[in-house]
Amino acid sequence: MVPKAELHCHIEGAVSPALAQAQAARHGADLSAIIVDGAYQWADFTQFLHVYDKVASLFRTREDYARLTHDYLTSLAADGCLYSEIFISTDHAEQTGLSPHAYVDGLAEGIERAKSETGIEGRIIATGLRHGGPEAVERAARFAADNRHPLITGFGMAGDERMHHPKDFARAFDIARHAGLGITVHAGELMGAQSVRDALDHLRPERIGHGVRAIEDPALVARLAEEGIVLEICPASNIVLQVFADYESHPFATLRDAGVKVTLNSDDPPHFHSSLANEYRIARDHFGLDDDALTAITRTAIEAAFCDDETRAALREKIGSPAI
Repeated sequence: MVPKAELHCHIEGAVSPALAQAQAARHGADLSAIIVDGAYQWADFTQFLHVYDKVASLFRTREDYARLTHDYLTSLAADGCLYSEIFISTDHAEQTGLSPHAYVDGLAEGIERAKSETGIEGRIIATGLRHGGPEAVERAARFAADNRHPLITGFGMAGDERMHHPKDFARAFDIARHAGLGITVHAGELMGAQSVRDALDHLRPERIGHGVRAIEDPALVARLAEEGIVLEICPASNIVLQVFADYESHPFATLRDAGVKVTLNSDDPPHFHSSLANEYRIARDHFGLDDDALTAITRTAIEAAFCDDETRAALREKIGSPAI
């Protein structure tokens, strides 16, 4: 089994329809409009965000989040995943009446449970929601900076890329950077290459979530390669959201061949009928990567991971990667 690592998964987006139904039964909620025949139903990105928020609203206690995180990480470990970073949003917790501290403690408990059972390492990337506006993103950054949990190692921004300009969020990212958090940001998914360029210029991330629309600007592709910016690519998500028509037109292989550091990730796996293992299969079947090339993708993810040097060294050893 090829060893795997994941840098880009929204934990509320990893809720399976079965788990969502179980939570709905606990809270007396009706999900018949968004789950049909055991699958989430939505037609476009705006509806997807609505379904995502509806499901997230069903997680209301520390134990809810411990259960979710434990279940997700143990499923990853069963598929050969050694390391996982999950995106979290304190905004989602507060909307259900759960304190940010209880939210993080529950997530951390799930990570530790999964590690004790399977050996998988997990870390947390705190995020602000772009469509919440600059003040909301700054609040998320301040929480992450002022309440340093050992498993919160990065900061990013998710949400609707069509709203606001990256420069509006520069202060939030400076707060997170000055606190020593790794920096990533969603860009170049729904919006084009300029979205990636603006994120690089104004937010100075080490990684870009998605970033695939950079392919529209050869000079930008060259810049990504030269600056060593890592792209957190989610192929199945890109196809389901119609960022690209099919895998044959997806730029993963072209970006990789141009020297851009690329990784494989599942984004919101049940919403896109995928999993991390499936993303690796897509790379094999559609992008022509063999076991050695897939393992190299995992090495790239581990080198780009927002984790401590001791953990990184242990992960390198597990996949036979030389020290750098």
